Amino acid sequence: MQAGSLCIVGTGVGMAGQLSAEARAAIVGADSVLTLTGDPLFDAWLDTLNEARQGLEHHYAEAPDRPSAYARMSDHILAEVRMGKRVCAAFYGHPGVFVTPSHDAIQRARAEGFAATMLPGISAEDCLFADLGVDPGACGCQSYEARDFFVHARQIDTSAALILWQIAVVGDGEFANVASRPGALRALSLVLRDHYPDKHRVAIYVA
Repeated sequence: MQAGSLCIVGTGVGMAGQLSAEARAAIVGADSVLTLTGDPLFDAWLDTLNEARQGLEHHYAEAPDRPSAYARMSDHILAEVRMGKRVCAAFYGHPGVFVTPSHDAIQRARAEGFAATMLPGISAEDCLFADLGVDPGACGCQSYEARDFFVHARQIDTSAALILWQIAVVGDGEFANVASRPGALRALSLVLRDHYPDKHRVAIYVA
């Protein structure tokens, strides 16, 4: 193994209360902490845990699109690891759920001979189960990203719960074409009406 290491953690959806003891210890013990939380107040609190914290948000502004920004974040993380540091990268929610740079950085670090691990965090889906009282063990649960669900015509088991992620940006794969979103959402609604009655219960949920 190389001298550097990488630990990717999730900060949860809420404030500090959803940060696990294991993730907190990884942040405190790191030589370099790289974060993407979307919350300046939470970042300020993380600064009290480790003064070596740096934000990754600036890559959104410096890159031409989302995929490029994610690639830059992964490059940033790997650059720190290659310097021989114990690096902790902390992402909002669960670091393995809708976090492209976390998976990419782990794969690249391991391929280069560095120790790399991921610690789980509380995701939006976990909060949904608690807030809406949905038990995936009762009748099953299907979970799809909304655009993927629409484009690939995923099959639905109407006897199980169906979760569609990121419906607010369906039709806007690059997160840049706001005008395309309402029409795409209507098209998604029509697809769902092919499988469910008009009065089927739907919840639009934000954790």
